[in-house]
Amino acid sequence: MWRLFQLPKIMHKNMPVGQVNATLQDEFVMRIGVPHKSGSLAFHAFDNSYPCMLSASAFWNREKLCFQMPEYTDVSETDFALDSAGYVAVSNWGRKGKQRGMAGIFPWTLEEYVEFATMSGASWWSQPDLCCEAEVAKDAEEVNYRIRATATLLEGVLRTLYAWQNELAKTCNSTVVSNMLRPCLPIIQGRTIDEYRLSMELLLEVWSRWEPWLAPPALLGIGSMCRRQVNDPEQGLLAILEGVKSYIPEGSKLHVFGAKGTALDHLAQMDFVQGSDSMAWDYSTRMSACKAGVSNTIERRKLACRSGWNLHFPVLSHRYSATSSSFSQHNNPARLAWTTSLKNHTAGSTALLRCRHSLKMFPFGNQSFFIPCLKLSLVHSARPSCRSLQPLPAP
Repeated sequence: MWRLFQLPKIMHKNMPVGQVNATLQDEFVMRIGVPHKSGSLAFHAFDNSYPCMLSASAFWNREKLCFQMPEYTDVSETDFALDSAGYVAVSNWGRKGKQRGMAGIFPWTLEEYVEFATMSGASWWSQPDLCCEAEVAKDAEEVNYRIRATATLLEGVLRTLYAWQNELAKTCNSTVVSNMLRPCLPIIQGRTIDEYRLSMELLLEVWSRWEPWLAPPALLGIGSMCRRQVNDPEQGLLAILEGVKSYIPEGSKLHVFGAKGTALDHLAQMDFVQGSDSMAWDYSTRMSACKAGVSNTIERRKLACRSGWNLHFPVLSHRYSATSSSFSQHNNPARLAWTTSLKNHTAGSTALLRCRHSLKMFPFGNQSFFIPCLKLSLVHSARPSCRSLQPLPAP
């Protein structure tokens, strides 16, 4: 199936090589989930120097069908990571049916997401993925399909990035190219240890085809961890992490999406885990306000955010200090590179817009071609296998 789509035959001389998808830190990074792209909660996170996790859905305008980054927002001054909103997308797909974007599940196309993610200024951004929680994936067959679909979406992202970088390299040097279009955080999915191992194998199979244009992933994500039991021997968070530990490339680390607070003391002691994130504080305050019959005001949510951070922080103190450079946007390599690029390479920005516009000329820019298997329903019986696809030649 992959042979239907040919990469540019010549890699431009200005194309960067050995690109790293994230900057690893010595400390455990606990990110506070911020549900809004601006406003009081965003300012509260900035004012308290919290590392943040934001969802792509917070920036999506459902009426105009486009991503919108506020011209002024405190989010831009924080160390924030961008999540692809896979759980929200799958949940909405289940309720509303086929969507206009990726795989018929996301409301945005792959190109729209990659463009926004690379221009957002995030410290790192995650690939689009399909979550496997029991609430949205009912059986093992559906989980298996989502694992393979996630690997296919990773392939689509890397193809798009390669094409855009190759076009941008015609008018910009390799430093500008790599700063403006950074690689994504690849994600593994599953429910059992064997399923996560399969997902890791597929992820590394896809990623390795793009080396040495890309370096091995410095940071990988592990999804479908929300509300997961910690100590279950088959599907518990700790069992899963130990089960995939030997599959992690040397020098790489994991970001554990949505781990329970009770798991954080364990995670902070695992040297192959870089960090985690949590929105539990906001969910908890919404539920408590509902039970108490009171309004869930912004001030109430601010207090819950601070309480949630204080609850987790002592657990992490031996690997994370309040004076750590990871708190400071001024020491964030991604943000420094982005700022330098914007200040010194106006021509690069113009060229980037031109190359994104010219993507229409590439056949794999049409999602109905480059990920045709994802046009199928998730309950379709003829689920394609990533393992059956022919490998790409090295770019």
